[in-house]
Amino acid sequence: MDGDTYFTIGELARRTGLTVKAIRFYSDTGIVPPTARSPAGYRLYDITALARLALVRTLRDLGLELAVIRRVLDREATVAEVAAAHADALDVQIRTLRTRRAVLRAVAERGSNEEELQLMHQLAKLTDAERRRLVKDFVEETFGGLDANPEFVAMMRAAMPELPDDPAPPQIEAWVELAELTQDPDFRASVRRMAEYQAAERATGDTTGLHHELTEAVRDVVTRALDDGTTPDSPAAAPVVAGLTARYARTFGRPDDTALRRWLLTRLDVASDPRAEHYWQLLSVINGWPQQPPLTPVFAWFAAALRAHPEIAVP
Repeated sequence: MDGDTYFTIGELARRTGLTVKAIRFYSDTGIVPPTARSPAGYRLYDITALARLALVRTLRDLGLELAVIRRVLDREATVAEVAAAHADALDVQIRTLRTRRAVLRAVAERGSNEEELQLMHQLAKLTDAERRRLVKDFVEETFGGLDANPEFVAMMRAAMPELPDDPAPPQIEAWVELAELTQDPDFRASVRRMAEYQAAERATGDTTGLHHELTEAVRDVVTRALDDGTTPDSPAAAPVVAGLTARYARTFGRPDDTALRRWLLTRLDVASDPRAEHYWQLLSVINGWPQQPPLTPVFAWFAAALRAHPEIAVP
């Protein structure tokens, strides 16, 4: 031992900040074995053991298990490999903790009871894949086996809930509500009727798409009427209806007549469930998409005006 520097357990404790008990444990388990023994039989450690012990403390402070630390010390795994794996595991834990925090905040804000707390926790802890599967199953059950509007079906299948890593309480609330909505048998039946109507229209030759421009035109025209205080049954509503039915006639290649208005009323009635629009509003909250002005009151006004003014439009 001449010429070498050795440390007792007490000296190691002072240099590393570890307790004597901890160092003895690491020594007894072979993680940092003694380098030599004193004439009196006390354990002694060299500078390599000191460095090894310092690494053990650092890795333990980072949360690594002793079995993993032993692999690093035995050169079965590099520090970089272990650090990368541990960082990935911490990412998962952090996301989980953030989601739990959002659930608790949502529960606190809503004043939820124990049952709702349990439901929110169960739904919030689903993985991204499980959340997507829940919505995919809803879409497949409501649109599966039908030749519905392919653009609309593609849009439904593409729009999946994607909770961020650090969700806000409103996003958690929206996800819980969306999950409940997709499992509601009455809502599923309502959406299925919409899909069956689309399939029936396609069976009679309708190959048109989603008509975003037409929807925006209805929104603009009816919103102005609402802002002006025009009621659906007032004389002022008649020209508004006439302008819109003319536009539908051009879009769908049909005569602007009473039959068109009856067809249009059926179309509006089938799509009148406000929960369908709420479905998209919830997805927007979850995914952080911009919220669009509601269409439900717009088309409700249009349907009421159609019923109040069934006469054929004058070109």
